[in-house]
Amino acid sequence: MSDWFHRTIVEPNRLPLFCAFVAMLVAFVFIRVSVRMIRAQVKWWPGNVTPGGHHIHHVVFGVVFMCIGGIGALALPDRALVASCIFGSIFGIGVALVLDEFALILNLEDVYWAEAGRTSVDAVFVAFMLVGLLLLGFHPLDVGASNGPGIPGVIATAVVAMIYFMLAAVCLLKGKIWTGLIGICFAPFLIFGAIRVGRPKSPWARWRYVPHKRRGLAKLERSVKRERRYRRPLMRAKDWLQDVVSGRPDAPKP
Repeated sequence: MSDWFHRTIVEPNRLPLFCAFVAMLVAFVFIRVSVRMIRAQVKWWPGNVTPGGHHIHHVVFGVVFMCIGGIGALALPDRALVASCIFGSIFGIGVALVLDEFALILNLEDVYWAEAGRTSVDAVFVAFMLVGLLLLGFHPLDVGASNGPGIPGVIATAVVAMIYFMLAAVCLLKGKIWTGLIGICFAPFLIFGAIRVGRPKSPWARWRYVPHKRRGLAKLERSVKRERRYRRPLMRAKDWLQDVVSGRPDAPKP
């Protein structure tokens, strides 16, 4: 295990990123435990931060941590490994706090315990996934991979990145958000998502799965069947996992 950690994390200079990842995980677990204790009205738990009766959301603290960690890391001299790890950890804490209230930022209202609040947990899961792939050595859109020396290598990198970007755009237009995001770091997902039929209500379906297009209605029917057979059970499983990790949303008000 120690050899793997040294080869995968230490030697490629990914230790600050690893510290940021661990800090994100710890901060997310802590804040979710905290809000669930507040929700359960546990008397001995400190509760919300409300100076002067004004509730301060933890996204505010997250922005402060991100500013300190990001600016501090940029201001460091080269080879300041320990300081880079410290500022990386501070930045990771900030990322977790901000993304945990991503739905609040997106909707400009407090939907933390509403059904729309699931977007925050989705954002956190995506962040963990992408950072984890970076730690394992995957290159987003193949940028940073070795495609040869000199100008030909730069051109090859640009061409590959452009192809991956177009495939990712197709996946997103087909409504395959997770496939597109994972594919940014792991190209086979992009290829798989781009050639498969899109989701029924996606922009791609509205443009392509129409009567006057060749096999448009047949593709729409196949898309609806796959949505019912595969995606809905997966979404129910995802919602169940989110409820276990972060708490069940409140029931909609009548």
